[in-house]
Amino acid sequence: MDHPYFFGYGSLVNPATHDFRDPQPARLTGWRRAWRHTDLRPVAFLTAIPAPGHAIDGMIARVPHADWEALDQREWAYDRIPATDHISHALEQAPEISVYAVPESRQRDSTEQYPVLLSYLDVVVQGYVRAFGQEGVQHFFDTTDGWDAPILNDRAEPRYPRHQQLKPDETALVDRHLARIEARVIDHV
Repeated sequence: MDHPYFFGYGSLVNPATHDFRDPQPARLTGWRRAWRHTDLRPVAFLTAIPAPGHAIDGMIARVPHADWEALDQREWAYDRIPATDHISHALEQAPEISVYAVPESRQRDSTEQYPVLLSYLDVVVQGYVRAFGQEGVQHFFDTTDGWDAPILNDRAEPRYPRHQQLKPDETALVDRHLARIEARVIDHV
């Protein structure tokens, strides 16, 4: 039986947040990432948005026996979209690959009331630095829109359900990039 794959471009890049085995680096062309709020969630999350001429790096991983139920529950505010023809990878076979994206009709810009959680961003950057190194982190920041969104510093009491403990150098890396892009970090909503 052929197993389909998903393409992760946010927290799914960090294998500490899931138990899908054998993740592999991949690239999704014709898309960018963006921080967006949706009426389905109380804070801003990453979504993939169509963007001809652009590409984002991420990870693909196998969904054993096409059992999407657990992943669909985790990504419940997103639609699962076929993306096989837009993803390059090093696998010998050509599996079916899907990507999760917030429906465009439900996307809103992030606001003070619906900020990006720093604990969520930390998880994403930890995944990128471990999978793609320092250059991968830079590419993540450079290929993501919506950095004008406020970033809520919830590190002391993480609100992101799959938060991870970062090493001091990983925390410093996140902070350095936030300073580089002149992101606005807030302490409360």
